[in-house]
Amino acid sequence: MNIIQCTMCRKPFNSLGRRICNSCLEQIDKDFITVRDYIYEHKQTNMDKVSDETGVSKQHILYLLKEGRLILDDETGAGGFLLCESCKKPIKTGRLCDNCTKNVSSKMQKSVESHKPAAAAQDHEHDNFKASAKLQNK
Repeated sequence: MNIIQCTMCRKPFNSLGRRICNSCLEQIDKDFITVRDYIYEHKQTNMDKVSDETGVSKQHILYLLKEGRLILDDETGAGGFLLCESCKKPIKTGRLCDNCTKNVSSKMQKSVESHKPAAAAQDHEHDNFKASAKLQNK
């Protein structure tokens, strides 16, 4: 059992990997629909106005932006609240800007490729072991 404190309401709960309790998650899902509908009707808006007009907390809007569930089209949409977690440039959604996302993706791809030859060599050794075992059994 993994009891942690919800990052939204600060109440303890049994976590299965998420850092937000079920009741807060349900509220965020309801808030998502409210904010999504508002943004659909008011394309050029910002987080302050969305929060004031919908009654949804900035904390919930920021969470939805970081999760990539919402995008505010206006350049100042997130009001400077949403910054790339790597280079600190303002972004409209997610956790990383496009440039940092590409860098992380490139590093991950290189890491995967660097481990492929080792895995292929192990497979080759395993195949050789099987072949020699067959010869010994005959």
